[in-house]
Amino acid sequence: MRNLEKRDYDAVVVGSGPNGLGAAITLQQAGLSVLVIEGKDTIGGGLRSAELTLPGFVHDICSAIHPLAAESPLFKALPLQEHGLEYITPPVSAAHPFDNGTAAVLKKSVAETARLLGADEESYLQLIKPLVSDWPRIAPSTLGPLTFPNHPFAMARFGLNALTSAELLAKMRFETMEARGLWAGMAAHSIQPLSNITTSAIGLVLMAVGHLRGWPVPKGGSQSIANALASYFVSLGGKIETGTYIQSLQQLPSSHAVLFDVTPKQLLQIAGHKFSSLYQWQLRNYRYGMGVFKIDWALDGPIPFTAEGCREAGTIHIGNTLEEIAASESITAAGLHPEKPFVLLAQQSLFDSSRAPDGKHTAWAYCHVPNGSQADMTSAIEQQVERFAPGFRDRILERHTLNTLQMETYNPNYIGGDINGGIIDIGQLFTRPALRPSPYRTSAKGLYICSSSTPPGGGVHGMCGYHAASRALKDIFGLKPLSLK
Repeated sequence: MRNLEKRDYDAVVVGSGPNGLGAAITLQQAGLSVLVIEGKDTIGGGLRSAELTLPGFVHDICSAIHPLAAESPLFKALPLQEHGLEYITPPVSAAHPFDNGTAAVLKKSVAETARLLGADEESYLQLIKPLVSDWPRIAPSTLGPLTFPNHPFAMARFGLNALTSAELLAKMRFETMEARGLWAGMAAHSIQPLSNITTSAIGLVLMAVGHLRGWPVPKGGSQSIANALASYFVSLGGKIETGTYIQSLQQLPSSHAVLFDVTPKQLLQIAGHKFSSLYQWQLRNYRYGMGVFKIDWALDGPIPFTAEGCREAGTIHIGNTLEEIAASESITAAGLHPEKPFVLLAQQSLFDSSRAPDGKHTAWAYCHVPNGSQADMTSAIEQQVERFAPGFRDRILERHTLNTLQMETYNPNYIGGDINGGIIDIGQLFTRPALRPSPYRTSAKGLYICSSSTPPGGGVHGMCGYHAASRALKDIFGLKPLSLK
């Protein structure tokens, strides 16, 4: 380690979301003294859980199902089980119901998932089987900044499909309603029109990790992931302070490096005066994507889905056909509100009894809306659920909703309700938040950005934090992080 003058801390991390905690752990593991400062009274960012509706009903405020957390190279390298984290894996990762009463399903078995797609069985196998085989080798490159990959041929196989639009890939690969619908629901996690290039990337990743690990639910709520990360960090000697919202660099104790788990808008507010005019311009022109309208329900019983596969799934993609989902996402991106929105729904209490009182259940859902929308999408979402689960409304005991502005109040990183830290289209896939040799470095020495506004973007994986911390370790301290397999 380089001989540096004494400061209050070696590094300070602003924000305790999964990326902030990932950065803090990476720095602390290298032997530094690290402080995490969180603006809210509880840690976690998008990993918080609370009784939002009725006593005894535990709801995930933002993230709910965690395929990327379970397969994150960083999180897999940490002893999080020893710090209370337990995953529960539903038998069906995701189900996609249709108006005819059937559903396409993503199961852990590639062969079984493919067989249930009928005429598209072979096409599915040709697309997904090589990716599942390659994923352990390409995950570190996929979940990181743009660099020359360690396994270039495997990465090229992934990239050829990932860079296409979801609509084009479906046209080239699938002919059945089942395969096309299942694919559309996966790709719609990209939160942009399915006609955009690169929208296939997130769908392919979600399918691959689903086959390798499933889409697990953290027992007790998503807060359990944050608590385990924080517990491990503190066990290494790290320190966490909550209830201090940082608006100025002057609020921070002295340190050699500051890593910000914030988006460009807040970064400009906090430290913009330190940046070059070019970097300021790049941050001001950073683009945020569609927002979300979120509902949590306390239910008198499980959701009565018609399709059996939906009753075994942790996640339900509600949108019927590819064409309907594509239209919904296109309408939303144009600044309008579709009558039949694409809905992502999770039913954690079916598999985790700690989420609700005996015999009762919780459910979690959101739809995409224009950034900053204040429209109440409660009726539209509930109509979509009722469409595939007649009698659903009769089981609602209480509901809790959040529009885009309320989402941003809950977590200031959700600008206009954008939970991905900025749109992840081709213009911001690898250059988020600015075109620089390292996306994690700002133009000011010692200041770094480690949020989902950096590669690889949104999702609970901590890899943005790991890569930002790795950059700071090399730049400031002359150290290397612990390597990830």
